[in-house]
Amino acid sequence: IIAISNTVSSPVFDTVNPSKKFRACAHAKLSRARNVHLAISTTSHNPGWSRYGTLTGAKKRQARHHISLLTAKGVAPPAFVMARPLSEHYARGKRALTIIEHGSLNDNARDLTQVLADQALTHYALPAGATARLINVSENATYCVEAPGTDKRWALRVHRQGYHSLAAIRSELAWLVALKENGAAYTPTPVAGRDGEWIQKIQTNTMPARHVVMFEWEAGVEPSATDTQGFEQLGAVAARMHAHVRQWTKPQGFERFTWDFETMLGGKPHWGAWRDGMGMTPQIEAVFARTVDLIEKRLRRFGKGEDRFGLVHGDMRLANLLVDGGQVKVIDFDDSGFSWFLYDCATTVSFFEDSADVPELLAAWVRGYRSEGELSAEEEAEIGTFVMLRRLLLVAWIGSHSETDLAQSMGIAYTRATVPLCERYLSDFAV
Repeated sequence: IIAISNTVSSPVFDTVNPSKKFRACAHAKLSRARNVHLAISTTSHNPGWSRYGTLTGAKKRQARHHISLLTAKGVAPPAFVMARPLSEHYARGKRALTIIEHGSLNDNARDLTQVLADQALTHYALPAGATARLINVSENATYCVEAPGTDKRWALRVHRQGYHSLAAIRSELAWLVALKENGAAYTPTPVAGRDGEWIQKIQTNTMPARHVVMFEWEAGVEPSATDTQGFEQLGAVAARMHAHVRQWTKPQGFERFTWDFETMLGGKPHWGAWRDGMGMTPQIEAVFARTVDLIEKRLRRFGKGEDRFGLVHGDMRLANLLVDGGQVKVIDFDDSGFSWFLYDCATTVSFFEDSADVPELLAAWVRGYRSEGELSAEEEAEIGTFVMLRRLLLVAWIGSHSETDLAQSMGIAYTRATVPLCERYLSDFAV
């Protein structure tokens, strides 16, 4: 893995074992960095790091040459599971310019996570011959578990190392179970392991320990991006979830991320800096900076009162919703945390915020919300700010998750298409 940082003082690195084979990939944004710290990991599952020093001017060219030599050896890109610890390592009080990685989950990483998933199956009372098949990689790796001779299926989620703590995962499960029991929303049912626990800890000889959760498989289809009736249902479901949160007593030790301006677009972003989005140019960065400043001002004025800010799903995009007959099911609470309730509205149009259908869809969401709860005219008028907040957050996410298929499918085009949205927002919402 190659890391580029524009910090003046570098992180502390352990010594790398030079006898191990280097793995690196070539996409390096050296031209944007004022000071560059180059680190290369080994193939070890718990790699050390070697500091190659601060690179400027001619040394940047040397770094490019060095990277070319490494990649010319034909070694595969770094394993997906090795990318995150580096990101966290750089994030300790420093703003990393980027984590350089290439391609989707490669064969080596796929094999390693498959070993974890296969090992996890032994922790559950499943039919003989059950197998796990990878179906999605985002923050976590998700598998479809199937058993021969039966149509029964389960969803197995292998959590990313170092992202959510055990307490945070336990809190997520506590809320989605409470929502279902209360009737506020139809949510997945977690499956206990042989030891009676919902969360299993899996470790192999080649991988550090990871948390794993299994859910019963939920039938249904993803809603259409042009289904106004479906968006009314989404609004109603969101209102019931928010009403539940306002009266629910959280269990002791409840822990989830806070998603506010500081942790989205500010100085402590969970998903990386928006400035590190794919295809960023000085011109685009200038437009985005003005937009971010305006978002901050409007959110500060909007406030974080208990009627506006609380526990939310945080990712109610269409991919995390299933329509099964007349029932809307809400899945994947991995991004749930404390944020503005209107953020749940903004996430419903994730990745297609620039579609001509969005105003009508959001209006349908508002109608549905008001059928179950209160939403003031002032709150409705601010929805555009939350849509813009989410859009720029996704620019950051794409930049910091370039190994995923979703990020690669959106890529630079998503960043560029964000510019006219910013310009319209600056015109319509100027303070």
